[in-house]
Amino acid sequence: MIDIKTPMECCGCSACASICNHDAISMQPDALGFLYPKVDMDKCINCGLCEKVCAFNQYYDTSQNLPEPIVYGARHKDIQSVMLSRSGAVFIALSDFVLDQGGVVYGVGFEGHFHVVHKLATNKIERDEFRGSKYVQSDMRNTFPLVKKDLIDGRLVMFVGTPCQTSGLNSYIGTRLRNNLLLIDIVCHGTPSPYLWRDYIDYLENKSGNKIVKVNFRDKMKFGWVAHHETYMYDNCSESVVAETNFYRSIFFRKSCNVCHFCNLRRPSDITLGDFWGWEKQDVEINNDDKGLNLVLINTSRGGWLFEQAKANLIVFLAHGNTYLQPNLCHPTAMHPFRDMLEQDYTSKGFEYVFFHDYDHATIMERVRRKFLIIKKRMVK
Repeated sequence: MIDIKTPMECCGCSACASICNHDAISMQPDALGFLYPKVDMDKCINCGLCEKVCAFNQYYDTSQNLPEPIVYGARHKDIQSVMLSRSGAVFIALSDFVLDQGGVVYGVGFEGHFHVVHKLATNKIERDEFRGSKYVQSDMRNTFPLVKKDLIDGRLVMFVGTPCQTSGLNSYIGTRLRNNLLLIDIVCHGTPSPYLWRDYIDYLENKSGNKIVKVNFRDKMKFGWVAHHETYMYDNCSESVVAETNFYRSIFFRKSCNVCHFCNLRRPSDITLGDFWGWEKQDVEINNDDKGLNLVLINTSRGGWLFEQAKANLIVFLAHGNTYLQPNLCHPTAMHPFRDMLEQDYTSKGFEYVFFHDYDHATIMERVRRKFLIIKKRMVK
């Protein structure tokens, strides 16, 4: 059976819970809302499937990968599509093709009051909810079994997620159904806490006295592509309001993000999408308007086929050199030295304390406290 000894061993992809035929595994939240598998020993028959399917390790499947990725910069020809996306809207071009073939797309949207979840789109209107970044770990719910059912039914399926999610889905689906599955991962820096996101929305609404009706994790319309400003729209106004402070901070990340096995060019997907930082070193002028540009890594021949189908709607150039190699294609984001302290503070002191506390410039007393926590943890082990 699956046995998670430390939080760093689990990315929360849900593959283990999805593959269990006896419904013995459920995904349960920790103090910050990150989901981990919990085994019901009364139902478990020790078949070992959950351990076998786990792909959050250095041995994840890259058997279909090209010797090295083919790297492009790309932007959608339709500027409106670009402006409604966080980068260059390559996702729109790829998913348009899949939907035009009668396929389906799984991506990240909202459920309820901005709860970040993976969901299904069968048309372009539903798909449009997946535009833009959602800097919170998505709840996978029953997405993996739904993808499998669509593949068994003969549908072309495109799944977009973090590399740990695509790696988990790839392992769960297996080779027999893989031909109709198109995996797209993103260049991921880490996933912030679902509970802190929930509490942040509550905090903003309580402070303003109004309901939030729209969120934008990176408002390109107001600030351009390079800037990283969150904005929120309330039900009593027509203009978006700039966030008080940046929600996307490494101290809020899931612990497994700090040991991520996928921060390299051996990607567990057919195509990798990201922002093309360093584009200006490519001798192109495509992004002089600061509207956004995608980095595209073609990792498999299947990914190359999909990109070729979408090319007619894209402005594309072949990248040269290693100027596209941003940090999270080389190594994981380092764990914040006060990550454990933040989790303890959140439990005992609440959201507002941890959100507005300056952990980056900790006091001497806090540093002593952190040292004590480390020693205490070692003694427990």
